[in-house]
Amino acid sequence: MTHPGTLILIMAAAVLAPLLVYATGRRIRIPLVIFEISLGILIGPDVLGWARPDDVVDTLADLGLSMLIFLAGYEIEFAAVRGDTLRRSLWAWLLSLGLGIGVAFLISGGDVFEAFVIGTALTSTALGTVLPMLRDSGQLRGRFGTVMSAFGAVGEFGPVVAVALLLSGRRPGESAALLAGFGVLTAGAVFWAMRPRPPWFARLTERTLHSSGQFAVRFVMLLLACMLGLAEVFGLDVLLGAFAAGVLTRLVLRRAVPESSEQVLGKVEAMGFGFLVPLFYVVTGIEFDLHALLHDLGALLLVPVFLLLFLLVRGAPVYALAPRDLGRADRTALALFASTCLPLVVAITTIGVDQDLLASDEAASLVGAAMISVLVLPLLATRLRSTAGDASREQAAHGTAKDAEAW
Repeated sequence: MTHPGTLILIMAAAVLAPLLVYATGRRIRIPLVIFEISLGILIGPDVLGWARPDDVVDTLADLGLSMLIFLAGYEIEFAAVRGDTLRRSLWAWLLSLGLGIGVAFLISGGDVFEAFVIGTALTSTALGTVLPMLRDSGQLRGRFGTVMSAFGAVGEFGPVVAVALLLSGRRPGESAALLAGFGVLTAGAVFWAMRPRPPWFARLTERTLHSSGQFAVRFVMLLLACMLGLAEVFGLDVLLGAFAAGVLTRLVLRRAVPESSEQVLGKVEAMGFGFLVPLFYVVTGIEFDLHALLHDLGALLLVPVFLLLFLLVRGAPVYALAPRDLGRADRTALALFASTCLPLVVAITTIGVDQDLLASDEAASLVGAAMISVLVLPLLATRLRSTAGDASREQAAHGTAKDAEAW
């Protein structure tokens, strides 16, 4: 049974985090997730020792991670990211996977399974973390946002599939067959989602949108639960089901209730970002093995090494294969955003530690590097795009002034 004080402390940290973002915002933009994880570390067993996770808190945290991936899946507009952009993002991720496993094989001293864990973690993109940052800063709309959505979607979906194939504990052929079965059922669900909904669906959504009924929100939660359950039945990671549920929800809401879809999503986001997602991040901080990191010089030195590998393994292929219509500054910013990772690094390293494929100190090093990536890389990317934009505007203004003078 959960001690009520633990949940109170977790939610207090979740409330304090945006206050700290607001207080520090005038000097430096620190992502909300950094404060959430840092406060979790502070109240956790390795610092103050006030909070310790239990089964109930862990279950809520797992739901928070699922909600984060669900919302990331919802944000993807496949109509906008298909074609050449999607092909480039797929090739970039496959190249990252090959590089990641190869480099991790050298780091692990030839341990194949450990190399799979580390290599897959190096290829992930925290789309669920990056998209809110892009949306808050007004960078999500337009060409850059579309390209980032494509590369980020593959960087989130690819590692989940790789985990299902490589780290499921089954033979690769069996895992591939189960994944194919899940894919067939998901494709059927997509076909169902694209069919017109009966008129009563829209009427009931509108009628209960501001009442206690909340039909559409309950329907979305049912869809999420069904996809999580389907993934569990197939023995796959539930994050695969969460991502698929986000895609399906977008299709259903946009076709059935286009006028109310944003309001329904707002209510789901309030549930996710208001409760479950911050709980996941705070619990991540509580469970972070700070003792193993600080008392092992080798593990501590691995943090900057892994951060550099995130940039080389994930960022370099993204930069090389980014669409040619993007300028150098946008390509670099795209690589920095794509190298930002955390949720899947936490999930993948947890699987590795649970299956005795990865040592806890290495897991702490990976998570520590991922935390730094969330703190530093989006900040650099945003500043780079802002500086490039200011420079281009100055150049345009200078050119206009020269034209006017000549006239």
